[in-house]
Amino acid sequence: MILTATGAVFLLLLLLSTPIVFALGAAAVTGLLVGGYSLQMIASTIIGAAQNWVLLAIPSFIFAGALMERCGMSYALVDLARALVGWMRGGLGMSVIVVSYFFSDLCGAKIAEVSALGSALMPPLTKAGYRAEDAASLIAAGCSMGMLVPPAIFMIVIAAVTNTSPVALFLAGFLPAAMVGLCLCVLVFIQANLLGWPKDTKPRWDNVRRALRGAAVPMVVPVVILGGFYFGAFTATEAGAVVALYSLVVARLHYRNVTWREIGTIAADAALLTAVVVFLTAVATIFQYLMGVSGMPALMGRLLAPLEGAQWMFLLGVALLTMVFGMVLEGLPAAVVLVPVVFPIAMKLGINPIHFDIVQTAAVGIGLFMPPLGVGLLMAQRFARVPMGRHVRFYWPYLCALLIGLVLVVCIPELSLALPRSAGYVH
Repeated sequence: MILTATGAVFLLLLLLSTPIVFALGAAAVTGLLVGGYSLQMIASTIIGAAQNWVLLAIPSFIFAGALMERCGMSYALVDLARALVGWMRGGLGMSVIVVSYFFSDLCGAKIAEVSALGSALMPPLTKAGYRAEDAASLIAAGCSMGMLVPPAIFMIVIAAVTNTSPVALFLAGFLPAAMVGLCLCVLVFIQANLLGWPKDTKPRWDNVRRALRGAAVPMVVPVVILGGFYFGAFTATEAGAVVALYSLVVARLHYRNVTWREIGTIAADAALLTAVVVFLTAVATIFQYLMGVSGMPALMGRLLAPLEGAQWMFLLGVALLTMVFGMVLEGLPAAVVLVPVVFPIAMKLGINPIHFDIVQTAAVGIGLFMPPLGVGLLMAQRFARVPMGRHVRFYWPYLCALLIGLVLVVCIPELSLALPRSAGYVH
């Protein structure tokens, strides 16, 4: 009865276009009323959930990513990616994947990444003869892969939800992202030869050296993040502060194209987005409590029981559910609603929590760019100005490449565990 009432209110509010955070909160309150539970737990639960120190990293990374995007760092990374792989047939398409890997380190937020890469890469792609549908597919697939590259905000939230080290997750994401990116680059190479996509640049070391000099400032960030985490120099929260300070210094002293007023606006927007994320995480705690007392974990355990014979089957089954949640509810609600229910089952099966979280992160990234409701895909289409029906016919090969990459990440746990293990986070 509780789950029925809660689900009905949640779905009704979603159909009325209510923001997800309020729909989730209203559904949780409805569940408390129907179940006869005291509403006094709302205040204590929300305050307790919001006091997770890991969440302090979110505003810093959001601020740094928005400021770096405003400075124009994405253009320097685009030039570097084109210099590195542009000499191959379809090199411009591959450069979308490469720059998505680089830029995710800086941006942290998927919508900002789609916006930056769409504005920087859509014109040269169409000018080089790529169809608008393929250009949108490349940007969507690249940004989906970039979900695995830190400092994705989703990683911070799922680390808090599963009580896992965010630093370990950040380290764990680099190799799986590279594997998924390799799958996408193989697809681009095949497409380029079938469709006659041109080479972008000539293989000249001068171009690479020039691009490296131009991208030296933004490339400091991934080097600092990877090196600092690997050697234990700072925590995720401290890394956010370091990156935010670096972005501020670079914006004012190197690029000199951002005013203090604009910096204040960016900081205010980061504060608002952080408030939404923290409030969503806190409200979802009540939702998780209701699912617990209603027997949802036991129900999910029975539904997933046929997949418990092999860890990879269970992970793939949960990943498919997560993709659907990620498509319908966007990324963060998928983490705070679904993951707490299935995570205890994964632990009983002996699945490493870091591997589990990385698989869910990859699945959410794919879900954000799945037709027909993926919000990231809709935004990429907006840049290409193509309707969903026509675009889906061109997007399915890229979706298949993403799914192949996901299967490899599921079936090869060491992709996720190698770096955290060598840094001492996995024993």
